[in-house]
Amino acid sequence: MSMSQEVVRTASKAKPEPVSSSMTRFHEQSHFWGRLTILLVMIASVGLPMYLSFVLGAHPGWGAIFAGLLGYAAFIGVLWIVEPVTYFPILGIGGTYIAFLSGNIANLCVPCSSAAQKAVGAELGTQKAEIAGVLGIALASLTNTIIIILTVLGGTFIVNLIPASIQQSFVFVLPAIFGAVLGQFAFSKPKYGVMAVLIGIGVFFSPIPSLIKIASCVAISIAVIYNVEKAKDKKANG
Repeated sequence: MSMSQEVVRTASKAKPEPVSSSMTRFHEQSHFWGRLTILLVMIASVGLPMYLSFVLGAHPGWGAIFAGLLGYAAFIGVLWIVEPVTYFPILGIGGTYIAFLSGNIANLCVPCSSAAQKAVGAELGTQKAEIAGVLGIALASLTNTIIIILTVLGGTFIVNLIPASIQQSFVFVLPAIFGAVLGQFAFSKPKYGVMAVLIGIGVFFSPIPSLIKIASCVAISIAVIYNVEKAKDKKANG
């Protein structure tokens, strides 16, 4: 009995762990599990192409691979640097790992993080806001993953029921996505949108190899628009 009372007195005298120490541990665990999970996902992402290429003999050739990488990097490569820098103050350490692992940062993770912070009345930049944001991002990513799994499983079944004549129209999905992206950015600058379309048509009918046509469209559009803006600034300051 005396031993139990001594334990109770000792526990009552124990001071709670400081918040700063708890956040330090939270950040350390976030770094550990964040790096580990992203590394595993990278290995899994590369594993299937490596298996298809070198085990099943379906390697497309290094020329096609580098051309595809160049085209994709020319289109979106700048975001590989800009997004981590701009989103980190909003997402925090744990939220950054989850968001960049699951994707849909701008249209899913950031809004859910903001909504979670507002729901608990957390001021932006505080530790409370960071924890609330991480929980919001985690729940959003979990919900998104569940929906994607159900969509993939159900979509495969539904696609098999669609007549072959309709399935042939699926080849226009990718051009439709590019068109939607062009429309989104051209809405604020219609003149540049028209210029990009004309450049794309010119590149499409040019003898440029098909593997680098997308990269060529992006590079030429950027160069033309940059020089137009430079000429406007020079004229305005002249």
